Amino acid sequence: MQNGARCVFPDAEIIAVPLADGGEGTLEALVDGAGGFFKTARVQNPRGESIEARWGILPDGKGVIEMAQASGLTLIASEARDAGRASSYGTGQLMKAALDAGCREILVGIGGSATTDGGAGALAALGAMFRDESDVVLPPGGASLLKLKSIDLRFFDARITKAKFTVLSDVSNPLCGPNGAARDYGPQKGARREDVEILDAALGNFAAVAREEAGRDFSPESGAGAAGGMGFGLMAFCNAEVRSGIEVVLEAAHFEEKLRGADLVLTGEGALDAQTLNGKTIAGVCAAAKSQNVPVVGLGGKVDLSGAQLDELGLLSAFSIVDGPRDLGWCLDNAAPLLENAVERALRLVKK
Repeated sequence: MQNGARCVFPDAEIIAVPLADGGEGTLEALVDGAGGFFKTARVQNPRGESIEARWGILPDGKGVIEMAQASGLTLIASEARDAGRASSYGTGQLMKAALDAGCREILVGIGGSATTDGGAGALAALGAMFRDESDVVLPPGGASLLKLKSIDLRFFDARITKAKFTVLSDVSNPLCGPNGAARDYGPQKGARREDVEILDAALGNFAAVAREEAGRDFSPESGAGAAGGMGFGLMAFCNAEVRSGIEVVLEAAHFEEKLRGADLVLTGEGALDAQTLNGKTIAGVCAAAKSQNVPVVGLGGKVDLSGAQLDELGLLSAFSIVDGPRDLGWCLDNAAPLLENAVERALRLVKK
């Protein structure tokens, strides 16, 4: 974006602000933005394979965890994705690593997950045991929750009650139903139509059993369906507060201060579509810019928003960066030059 802007306005003051909304990039945006440092931990990926995952500590001692680092969709090849068996266990291992390091306030970015297990895997890594009617511990994955009869918290990490967890999410879905975790996001994680039905029922059963332990039903809450239900699991068992991921990152980046005196904001996302309206990065940027009357132009690999939706979002306009019919793989490999060229073309419209 900076390179494209320089081609049109070589003398402009350009302030680059890396942002994220709880998914991939959140860890870097928060840690680099605040001047913290990174750590690594050996964890299980969604298939149970051992990997190295990064997490971070901010200068004020807060821990920062990005679910995508341990339980992310990008960690699994598309042909190997299995929404019913994928586990969030590795994210729980990162939470444990942060607790072991002395962090008692932990930010958990939960976008970009490969899982639909309601966070049960992460809770298992922290000592919870999920049992069937024969008192046998269930295997990993959301599909097995259909057989859940009891949750054993005797060995659940006691430090959880003394820590503060904040979930950073970019979606507001409930856990179950037409808008739930399985129906909205299961297919992109490898779920077939019949898998979606099983997972939705399994998450509903999880919510019913969890209500006995948690004392209330968190499944209808906004964000409960985020990251395959990780939002639900952390709210119900870690007393987590769910916040807009982009709002937290904007605050950490002092974005409103950097907006002062700006003439234009350029921002982007992989696809500008209906999901963009529901609290993703661009929605947060537009809300902040609107408060200071700074126009915003969006760029993305795909633009599927009507003029009315652009107005609803607060975008002056939006442009696709793709220069013609292209293979997705080629577009991903050439995203940087495509973006640079698109920014240059867009800014030529405002050059005097």
